[in-house]
Amino acid sequence: MSAPLQARTATIGKQTLRYVDVGRPGATRTLLLFNGIGANIEAAASFIAGFKATRVIAFDAPGVGDSPAPKLPYRLREFVRLAARLLDQLGIEAVDVFGVSWGGAAAQEFAIRYPQRCRTLTLAATCAGFVMVPGAPRVLSMLLSPKRYFDPAYLVQVGGELYGGILRLERDLLHVHASALRGPSRRGYLYQLLALWGWTSWHRLHRVQAPTLVLMGADDPIVPPINGRIVAARLKRATVETVACGHLFVLTRPAETARRVERFMAEHPAVPA
Repeated sequence: MSAPLQARTATIGKQTLRYVDVGRPGATRTLLLFNGIGANIEAAASFIAGFKATRVIAFDAPGVGDSPAPKLPYRLREFVRLAARLLDQLGIEAVDVFGVSWGGAAAQEFAIRYPQRCRTLTLAATCAGFVMVPGAPRVLSMLLSPKRYFDPAYLVQVGGELYGGILRLERDLLHVHASALRGPSRRGYLYQLLALWGWTSWHRLHRVQAPTLVLMGADDPIVPPINGRIVAARLKRATVETVACGHLFVLTRPAETARRVERFMAEHPAVPA
């Protein structure tokens, strides 16, 4: 188990964001982490702890954790603008960007809109929006409701089918995951779904300048691994790798995934695009 994260708050316009700034002594690189839908910072604590030489910035999306939901829905472009303004407040110009699942879409949007601020890009278990090969209808229907965040017993019941990989067998890992979750507000979860409504990066991915690592779970019921190749085919500099697990390999293999991301970052000089 990783040490508790020390969260802070920042006010950006009318929006309050709860965030963590986890520094490493002598860190020369900073990673901006975009989490999955409905997931609070603590859900990624073990992954964040896996970084040995990197400063990590992560925040609760509006309506998730302790970041209050805004009054009106937002689009993904507005969400990544919040992230950019948070970096401004912290005095950070360029970052390495990581996004998982829903956060992978946000990471793509950030890299497209702020190419000068994105040194490397890592996309985990994600796709290009509506230009994708979808998962099983039953699995995708489960994502329409945030019930798994509020009902640990339900998460344990459906988690194997929903997330695949080792979670099909290891229910203890689902209990650990459930204990780290703080359910999003229903409005916040709905707004995250609406932010992706009709969204795609497919026709814009050629604008990404940063070298990109695409990590896909071999047994991912939500985002089949073929979607990683669809994304990579539109990028200028992309490496695709398959992880022998499911949709939540970032949480089932946190240290291994963090080490892989750090190796990828180290392969590319810390020079803004």
